[in-house]
Amino acid sequence: MLRGIAPSILAADFGRLADQVQTVLDAGAPVIHVDVMDGHFVPPITMGPLVVEALAQQVHDAGAKIDVHLMIERPERQVDAFAAAGADSITIHAEATPHAHYALQAVKEAGCLTGLALNPGTPAEAVAELAPDMVLCMTVNPGWGGQKFLEHSLSKLKRLRELIGPATALEVDGGIDAETAAKCAAAGATVFVAGTSVFGADDPGAAVKALQTAVNLDGAAVL
Repeated sequence: MLRGIAPSILAADFGRLADQVQTVLDAGAPVIHVDVMDGHFVPPITMGPLVVEALAQQVHDAGAKIDVHLMIERPERQVDAFAAAGADSITIHAEATPHAHYALQAVKEAGCLTGLALNPGTPAEAVAELAPDMVLCMTVNPGWGGQKFLEHSLSKLKRLRELIGPATALEVDGGIDAETAAKCAAAGATVFVAGTSVFGADDPGAAVKALQTAVNLDGAAVL
């Protein structure tokens, strides 16, 4: 099961991306989170497989994993490209495809861990007929960094943990800092995506360590 702090490079300085990634890896981050947006499923356009490919060796040499979050329409069409670029886990949105089961199977067949993301307005029960390796509970509406954490997400996290059982990773993404991460951990979350609170800090490495302390993690990733 994937577990740990997952700094999101969406909030990093792309002019010195490799250095910033190395800083959080050195601080013990076991996962680097890559937010992919297409301008359709969400308004912004961000990055693609080339960024994953550029970071893959650096991240893997550090013993960490690349977690790709596809906020794109028909994600099944892009799975193979991200897997070939070096993704270790690929998360698709239940709302972004008419065939979520098929999309998750495509991720599995590509050799990656499967993730299913749910927007704030999507009921927890949407995971009931699927069996991903990880469920991502969006704690803001997807599309932009720096948003305020939605407090009602905590009750949804508890419902999700009951639905998926103890062995499936439960990820949170949106408004995650030391305070909100601790609340999410208490509700059952095991993977904590943090962008602005890490890369917007004066010392991103120290921010990662503060998050690890808040959720009682030593930084180790378990797969």
